[in-house]
Amino acid sequence: MSPVEQLQQMENRIGQLEKENKRLHETVQFLTQKLYGRSTEKTAALPIGVEQLSLFDEAETAASRSASEPDFKQVAGYQQKKNKGDRTDLLKDIPHHKFLCTLTDQERCCEACQTALVVVGEEFVRTEIEFIPATVRAIDVYRETFECRTCRKHGKPYMQKATTPDPVIQHSMASPSSVAWVMHQKFVNALPLYRLEKEWQTLGVTLSRATMANWMIVAARVWLTPLMNQLHQRLLQEKYVHADETVVQVMNEKGRKNTSDSYMWIYSSGQHSTHPVRIFEYQPGRSGKYPQAFLKGFRGYLHADAYSGYTKLSDVTRCLCWTHHRRKFVDALPQDTQHPEATLPSEGIAYCNKLFAIEKSLELLSREERHQKRLEQEKPVLDAFWAWVESARGKVIPKSKLGEALKYARNHKQEFMNYLLDGNCVISNNLAENSIRPFTIGRKNWLFSGSPKGAAASATIYSIVETAKANGLNPYKYFEYLFKQLPAIAFRQQPELLEDYFPWSQKIQEACKESKA
Repeated sequence: MSPVEQLQQMENRIGQLEKENKRLHETVQFLTQKLYGRSTEKTAALPIGVEQLSLFDEAETAASRSASEPDFKQVAGYQQKKNKGDRTDLLKDIPHHKFLCTLTDQERCCEACQTALVVVGEEFVRTEIEFIPATVRAIDVYRETFECRTCRKHGKPYMQKATTPDPVIQHSMASPSSVAWVMHQKFVNALPLYRLEKEWQTLGVTLSRATMANWMIVAARVWLTPLMNQLHQRLLQEKYVHADETVVQVMNEKGRKNTSDSYMWIYSSGQHSTHPVRIFEYQPGRSGKYPQAFLKGFRGYLHADAYSGYTKLSDVTRCLCWTHHRRKFVDALPQDTQHPEATLPSEGIAYCNKLFAIEKSLELLSREERHQKRLEQEKPVLDAFWAWVESARGKVIPKSKLGEALKYARNHKQEFMNYLLDGNCVISNNLAENSIRPFTIGRKNWLFSGSPKGAAASATIYSIVETAKANGLNPYKYFEYLFKQLPAIAFRQQPELLEDYFPWSQKIQEACKESKA
């Protein structure tokens, strides 16, 4: 090999090492940010053009844009913050008790002439919120026995006993309200059972976490699972479904180590559904056979991420999530957003944000109008985006974060475009991600499920909780209503009777509606 060829080989090798070093440095920065940095995707806007919007001015920002803004009033040399909104409206849904401050009989005397004072009026001073701690009481259930004395005189004794309500759990001291409260505290307020155990102790009741776990497993299997199965069948009739999954650790799974990853899957009806449904399903793995089995019979649009397991579904049009897509460009941003290398990922983010901004403006339109406006306003942005993806490919290292983001876009171009096919499809899978978030928050507290039965019960209870919330119900009121009513219903012989207990039925809405403060 000639010296010139050796020199060329060394230069090529140095170039490869520089690219590898740059990629590794980027990886270290990315992992450091994930470990120690802020979890939010918000950052300062980059100088990429006014027409491309600010970097993270997305439609689905965490803060509510409709929240009242505080104003400031100058008072005697200092500023006092005062929130807009009538306090009366905030407390209109809770009972009010009038507390009247008055004078004692001894004080009702004029200090000047000793004449008795008379009431001439009263004035409102303030409103306070009083907290009344929870109380527990034991209900001893008795029933009366009746006898016909006439029949008794004629030698034909006739006796009749009063009927008693069926228990929510046989041979147990559990009541509808106590089981509902345990479920509410764990699956709505994310309290682990050991803390619930202490909470019961403060109320004077010794109730072990094992007992509470058994309550939830039995009540979920006997009363909630049949209802969830009916909701599952209703979900399969929808035209738009969202899906997502997250890891859960389950102990004592047969043939598996306790450290093995299991999964909690979430399936949700679409954003524009008149009857929202959220179904959780526990499975020991992430194979595509699980969504294939769960969604058997579904024909429509599936909103999800690019996980290959969803490709096993037939007769389904996949719509990928642009929020997930944008996150890949966010991960490619260098720590210094003013660095020249931030230009390309910021351009990718800006294209995504432009689509979200247009989507925000189309929210109130009908399905047909939204479909047409998307073709008019978003299709040109998408065409420009895909042209930019092709042009940016040659400017980046293929294995870099930005290179992976561009490859991800190219490999799934059609799935990212499919939301244009129907006006009721949406641009992101945020609905499923938001529905599964309460589970991920609870997982931080209780860490794992003690058994597959417990994981299955958790999936059932989370399904009822999130479906109730999506329909504007108070989950505790809904649980208590179900546990009071279902034991007296012959729904196993007539499953259609459960339709009266769907969260959108009129009587459920009237009995279990969430109070609005």
